[in-house]
Amino acid sequence: MTVAMPRTATRGVIYVHSTPKALCPHVVWAIEGVLGTRVAVEWTEQPAAPAMVRGELSWAGDAGTGARLASALRGWDHLRYEVTEEPSPGCDGSRWSHTPGLGIHHTWTSASGDAVVNEDRLREVVVLAQGSPEAMQEMLEELLGAAWDEELEPFRYAGEGAPVRWLHKVG
Repeated sequence: MTVAMPRTATRGVIYVHSTPKALCPHVVWAIEGVLGTRVAVEWTEQPAAPAMVRGELSWAGDAGTGARLASALRGWDHLRYEVTEEPSPGCDGSRWSHTPGLGIHHTWTSASGDAVVNEDRLREVVVLAQGSPEAMQEMLEELLGAAWDEELEPFRYAGEGAPVRWLHKVG
């Protein structure tokens, strides 16, 4: 006998930090395809990147929706974004960060939004670093997504005060 597990509801935010205006409809279509509902993103100028715009929206759906959203937006040149998914019963929170030059980075997050590194990954860093503090620091920075944070930080500040709308997945 197979017992169906109940779906776990969660929510998160999609931050499109910068994109060319011509890509906006494609970004919206990708989001709509994952959420299964129409969305309206209010695009505003991105002060950190002339000729680019930014937008954000909140979403609600099943656990794993954040990963599907991040995957749907992945691979477009000139698109910088972050997708967050809050922790839910039986599921860790997550953040996916993407830049054109670095690609996509995933990290688990705590209830307060801090990056979380699991013990197996930490053990691997200790083994691979072979006692070198410099190597350990470099590997930990990679695990924490330091390069993505460094590149995205100016775009995050440029978006302070932007409106947020909650969207609920239909179905």
